[in-house]
Amino acid sequence: MAAETPDMLDAVGHGGAEAVGMPQLNMETWANQIFWLLVTLVAIYFLLTRIVLPRIGAVLAERRGTITNDLAAAEELKQKAVLAEKAYNEALARARTEAATIVAEAKAAIQKDLDVALAEADAEISARSAESEKRIAEIRAGALESVTEVARDTAQEIVAAFGGSTDAGSVEAAVAARMKG
Repeated sequence: MAAETPDMLDAVGHGGAEAVGMPQLNMETWANQIFWLLVTLVAIYFLLTRIVLPRIGAVLAERRGTITNDLAAAEELKQKAVLAEKAYNEALARARTEAATIVAEAKAAIQKDLDVALAEADAEISARSAESEKRIAEIRAGALESVTEVARDTAQEIVAAFGGSTDAGSVEAAVAARMKG
């Protein structure tokens, strides 16, 4: 091949046309570019103002309304919660008061029943104690008579065992004297 020159390479590289540079900087096409720029900007403006921005505005307004409604509902629920808590505390206080009253009444009733039961028990104990003392007195009296009788019989037997004779009156007098001390 023959030696290539820079002019040949330039002609081959651009298809044989003269190199003009960047088309955006070519002054011959500026009027056409400005026209299409204005058409595009007007189209984008109408697209944004007629379709996109109203939709965005509607979404923002809806969100703002939802947030406002949610805040109002939250405030209302907060007030209801405060009222419910107040009612709960009042009911709890009433329940505690009623419980204290019921406990006091129950204690009073139990104490009354206890007092009645104690009185009955004391009366029964007193009656049994009196009866026991009466029996003890009877047993002592019976024991004293039995001791006197045993002493008489024993004295008569002892005197008879020593070979003596006694009459019942003298043995009884001796036993009575000894029993008195």
